[in-house]
Amino acid sequence: MTILACPGAATSKTITFSGYQWTVRSGGYGSPGVGYWSDSNVFVDNYGYLHMKMTYSGGKWYSCEITSTKMFGMGTYQFFVIGRVDQLDKNVVLGIFTYPNANQGVNGTHEIDIEFSRWGWPKANMLNYTVWPVAKSLGPSGRSYPLALNGTYTTHRFIRSSKFIRFQSGHGHYDNTPMPIADWTYQPSDYLNRISQIAVPMHINLWSIAPPSNGQPVELIIRSFKYTP
Repeated sequence: MTILACPGAATSKTITFSGYQWTVRSGGYGSPGVGYWSDSNVFVDNYGYLHMKMTYSGGKWYSCEITSTKMFGMGTYQFFVIGRVDQLDKNVVLGIFTYPNANQGVNGTHEIDIEFSRWGWPKANMLNYTVWPVAKSLGPSGRSYPLALNGTYTTHRFIRSSKFIRFQSGHGHYDNTPMPIADWTYQPSDYLNRISQIAVPMHINLWSIAPPSNGQPVELIIRSFKYTP
């Protein structure tokens, strides 16, 4: 199951993270999931690490999302994540994904996802890879994997080409994968219809499909994002 971010949301500030500019989503109640969007739930610390929070205040849950101002095309997208993403509440979602602007495509198209969530099911796999096609009618393709970490550091990447998408996740922070968790290559024969060929923004969000069942706030850290054409 994949629930997408809504384009066109209000933004109130811009941050610099890993050498790129990002707009921070804010405003009233909005899709996906439950809660409101708070730009206070995002900040970059003195080390250049991105902190993302989900908080509860005044009877409301507040999520967060950032969107790159740069458009990214074919290449390698790599993220160093800090936090026990394997222990997220069953309703919480950390999403790392490309997503088209409103003038590039409709919801459910031109998207590549790495998402950490059980989608409300306590026994579901936590790690999800998904590729959304050029034509919405074709529907998504994806794989999910169990996730049991031996620490708080993980590396997640996808290699995007015109003909295939390769996903990789591993323990630790490495530019290769010496301690693999998952590895999946999506290589459809009709790749021009199944794999986006256009440059699109990068998104990162932390949200919940329903109020967290444990009632606890969440904070995760993205140490770095590296894009290699």
